[in-house]
Amino acid sequence: MHALRKWLLSGLLVIVPLFITLAVLKWIIDTLDQTLWVLPLAWQKWLYDNNVRGLGVLLTLAILLVVGAVASNFIGKRLLGWGDAVVRRIPVVRSIYSSVKQVSDTLFSENGNAFRTAVLIQWPRESVWTIAFVTGAPGGEVMGHLGGEEYLSVYVPTTPNPTGGYFVMLKRSDCIELQMSVDAALKYIVSMGVVAPGPVALPTTR
Repeated sequence: MHALRKWLLSGLLVIVPLFITLAVLKWIIDTLDQTLWVLPLAWQKWLYDNNVRGLGVLLTLAILLVVGAVASNFIGKRLLGWGDAVVRRIPVVRSIYSSVKQVSDTLFSENGNAFRTAVLIQWPRESVWTIAFVTGAPGGEVMGHLGGEEYLSVYVPTTPNPTGGYFVMLKRSDCIELQMSVDAALKYIVSMGVVAPGPVALPTTR
């Protein structure tokens, strides 16, 4: 019985990660295949009849590259500015668009600091520790109510699904900056502490 249980656990350790990985890849491919609607109907029918999968990934990458190339030149920036101004004049759409654009600009900006630093904080109470990510710093009216100390805006992810979590503002002195990478911190969170990050190599001194 001991040997059977050992073999069963070993099989689960092999099958479960592989199954989850394949399921996630299938979901990504199926989602990106929705971009094929931009192709002519005859092409779509041929792809569907021949069960061609994954072409949407290449098409999505091509669209992103083309849009990025156009947006990077002078004419593209002028067109984007004009389109942005038009969207911001639509009553309901402008509030949604502005919020989403601010978040995307913060997350994907090359100069931004969001989700680039992992910190150790006490959450949800004192003497209970967890890993969180710095998303920025409070400002405006909120900062006026927080007093003179320096605060950080912090995202506390849940386990094992880090897409859900809590946004809190903590004193910088209450946040311990970690040397581990964001990827290592995410693995630690998703694995519920099973995959512990390795030791950080300290710079050598003479």
